Amino acid sequence: MVNSGTYLFTFAPQCCAYPVCMRLLAWPALLLPGLLLAACSQPAVKAPDDYRLSGTLGGDWGSSPHLRLALVGTGFPVAVSMNSAIAQNVVADGGTWAFGFDLPSPPLPNVAGVYQVVAFDDSNNDARLSVGEPFARNRQWLVYSPVSGTMPAVTIPDFLPGENEGLPALTVSAGWNVYDRAQALSATNPRGVSKITGYDISR
Repeated sequence: MVNSGTYLFTFAPQCCAYPVCMRLLAWPALLLPGLLLAACSQPAVKAPDDYRLSGTLGGDWGSSPHLRLALVGTGFPVAVSMNSAIAQNVVADGGTWAFGFDLPSPPLPNVAGVYQVVAFDDSNNDARLSVGEPFARNRQWLVYSPVSGTMPAVTIPDFLPGENEGLPALTVSAGWNVYDRAQALSATNPRGVSKITGYDISR
């Protein structure tokens, strides 16, 4: 969305020299290309399934929630990240919500890390996860690595109130991997992925 304002110029016509008036009239023409560029640079809203990560949101979110998603976690060495400015789409679907989320690659430049996508009710409408806002997460961790290999065990900082967790050493592929804490470590857990579906979150 591009916000535009209205500029009001007050001047006496009899005092306005021709070159000055021409410069004033030319301002909108000079501003227009920049405004068009800003409008064109906004990411297109896609259907949830067309994003790199998709799933559903369920549970009790109260009446008329303003649901939004954030990528939260930590890189190595510790570089706590909480980013809710990532392209996303949340669509109501008969008592639940379908969502799509554009996982960035990499989430932090050339840094391995472990993350989760967290759902929250953006009740103050500032597009950020704020203290006191209801949130929910699942047991699936998103592990990013610039190279294939073994990622050491890590203790996750308290990036959410009362939410801290430790992850064991993991064998990962270059790029994004999914590690399901609800399942035992195996040759397919974690697993390398290019697109993630079924990343369901319930409150």
